Amino acid sequence: MKTRKLAIIGIVATLIFQACKKEETNNVATPDSGEFGVSVSGKIVTVKNMYADTILGIGAMGPYGAGKFTFFNLSTNSIVPNSDSATTNWDLAFGGTTIRVNNVTSGPGNGGAFVYNGTFDALTAVPADSTFKVDNAPASYAITKGSGKGWYNYDGPNNLVTAIPGRVLVVKTANGKYAKVEILNYYKGGITPSSTASDSTKSYTSRFYKFRYTYQADGSMNF
Repeated sequence: MKTRKLAIIGIVATLIFQACKKEETNNVATPDSGEFGVSVSGKIVTVKNMYADTILGIGAMGPYGAGKFTFFNLSTNSIVPNSDSATTNWDLAFGGTTIRVNNVTSGPGNGGAFVYNGTFDALTAVPADSTFKVDNAPASYAITKGSGKGWYNYDGPNNLVTAIPGRVLVVKTANGKYAKVEILNYYKGGITPSSTASDSTKSYTSRFYKFRYTYQADGSMNF
């Protein structure tokens, strides 16, 4: 009888230990899965893993994608179907390092944008002397393309794209509202690969935007 009681106590102890271990494991942070996600904290919306023509393969001329932009609506915090690309349902479109606004050559909206030099938190209103630019593709874009010219730097020797601190996109949406947008990262999981990572790793984990923004729904220029 005593032996049987000891055996039961041993089994119970083992089950408790396993349960505790499982709970502990579940609380451990795991690597980002790379899935698209949106979170909201007060006025700030944060978007992670927003794919932008992600790499499909690497050919003789280098990495290649499907050649499609991803369209995003700032008021609904959501991706817009590509079939709506010719409507005012989207505000920003992402394809590689290029970001388009909904106007003129990019869409039928009243959008515009410019790159503001300053911090996201310090920008509390659209500056009074602001001039919103429009897309005139392929000659020019509202959000200037090229390393060091807009929101990013490109490190050629290490083949890495990094967001420039202190660059904020001030956006006029397709419907004439305002938002401030800060690009935080260009890689899956919001983590820039090591400079020593393979070019294949750098390519296949790129074009997954992480960004945050504040949208002013009432049309005010204050954030």
